[in-house]
Amino acid sequence: MHKIINGNKLFFWVVLVASVTVLLVLDLWLKAWASANLLGEHRTLINGFLGLTYFRNTGAAFGLMSGVNAGRWILSILKIVIISGLFLFYNRIPTEKLYWAIRIPIILIIAGGLGNLVDRIWLGSVRDMLVFEFVNFPIFNLADVYVVIGCFVGIFVMLFVVKEFP
Repeated sequence: MHKIINGNKLFFWVVLVASVTVLLVLDLWLKAWASANLLGEHRTLINGFLGLTYFRNTGAAFGLMSGVNAGRWILSILKIVIISGLFLFYNRIPTEKLYWAIRIPIILIIAGGLGNLVDRIWLGSVRDMLVFEFVNFPIFNLADVYVVIGCFVGIFVMLFVVKEFP
């Protein structure tokens, strides 16, 4: 197995495509479920901590650019550029075991970016449904969770696991 993985970029591309596909399907399923079942309704998942409330966000993070006519396309193009850059970066990551951990946050960020990109292109907005009940925080979705976790894990990996990149 070690010989199959080391030096084999195809293996890592299969992992990327499979992982992103599973995460994307999960995100889009939750968005579809929320839009069909939560209209005008709030459900508590974990009392006092996490709930579900359906909301369509026409802006970017925290509603920025909400109401800007060209915002849909500006944000979509920006996401396409960022996701493309991540694919290029993913391809440049060495196949040695030391660098495997870098791939995880990139997979999460790509999946999250694609999840919100699909919504933005097809619907003109992003479907949000997750809400923290213990603090006044904007409603978000699973794709947002992927991106945030991916960013934090990526920072941790770059600072403490892989301290230099060839």
